[in-house]
Amino acid sequence: MDIQFENVMPHPLASIQHSEDSIWGDNVLLRSGHKILLNASSGKGKSTFSMTIFGIRKDYEGTIRYGGKDIRTLSTDEWVNIRQRKISTVFQDLQLFPNLTVAENMQLKNSLTDFKTEQEMKDLLAVLEIDHKWNDPCGLLSMGQQQRVAIVRALCQPFEWLIMDEPFSHLDEANSRKCLDMIAKECDAQKAGFVLTSLDDDDRFPYDYELKL
Repeated sequence: MDIQFENVMPHPLASIQHSEDSIWGDNVLLRSGHKILLNASSGKGKSTFSMTIFGIRKDYEGTIRYGGKDIRTLSTDEWVNIRQRKISTVFQDLQLFPNLTVAENMQLKNSLTDFKTEQEMKDLLAVLEIDHKWNDPCGLLSMGQQQRVAIVRALCQPFEWLIMDEPFSHLDEANSRKCLDMIAKECDAQKAGFVLTSLDDDDRFPYDYELKL
């Protein structure tokens, strides 16, 4: 599923001076299966991009199309299907349930499609060295541990795009690379693409191309 941006400009960002190569106010095609770095300084709209492309924010001019269809015309049922099977996301604030355990947070997501077995979920956590937190409430985890849980949780569904808003901001270099490797493998297995937002250039992965805000 290609995603097309046609002269999209979020209302809160309309008064900000954007660079000539910014995707805001331009025509940009996110091609299915591509791995994309979205580079922007603070205040240029990384979180706005993530929430807008996921259909949460609607305060923008222009048009966003999924596979040629304007997302403003999507029904509630269509959005449910998209969010369960087409687009997964890691929000900057993670949106974990702090009073629920890691297992419960993962199972809530996975139960919508039964995409992973319990052992497969534990194996992904083990790669990131947090499988021992399976029965711990997420609110008691460090921010770095919570980020890793949120990343694994996002992989517990079928998707064509994975949208990640600064997913490694609390991780060291080694853990960031482990997460990127895992994400790339999962995307390749599903023939999916991803968009990763970052505050600066990122040379930890051979992205297909880079966009700017």
